[in-house]
Amino acid sequence: MMDLTAIAQSSPGAIAVNASLLVGYRVAGIAGALVTVLGTVLPPLIIISVISFFYTAIRDNMIVSMAMAGMLAGVAAVICDVVITMGKEILKGKQVLPIVVLMVSFVAVYFLGINIILLILTCGLIGAMGTFHRKKMEKECGGHDLS
Repeated sequence: MMDLTAIAQSSPGAIAVNASLLVGYRVAGIAGALVTVLGTVLPPLIIISVISFFYTAIRDNMIVSMAMAGMLAGVAAVICDVVITMGKEILKGKQVLPIVVLMVSFVAVYFLGINIILLILTCGLIGAMGTFHRKKMEKECGGHDLS
């Protein structure tokens, strides 16, 4: 289970879905993977669907509005924490490309209003090209890590 969870954490996507997929596949093959993923995804999907159906009826409720404002503050705090944590790691690594991408991304979103989806795709492409270049350089230098 620990190995499957480690693999799930390294895979793109939600960890719960990845872990359930791997465990289901290990236990019962393709059918098990399908059942575990559906069991992981359907409950939140159904709950969100029910809430959204009734949302128009309760959105003007003062208590609901205050709860939403509190959740918004919590989400903002979590996002700030992630940005600070990731920013520290990037600066600690002292690699030029991630630092430049970080600064250019901030300017592009905050000052220029660039579409975030376009920015994510561009940063993914830059990261992939940087990784490809680094691996190529490691191969040419006899397998030594150049980071």
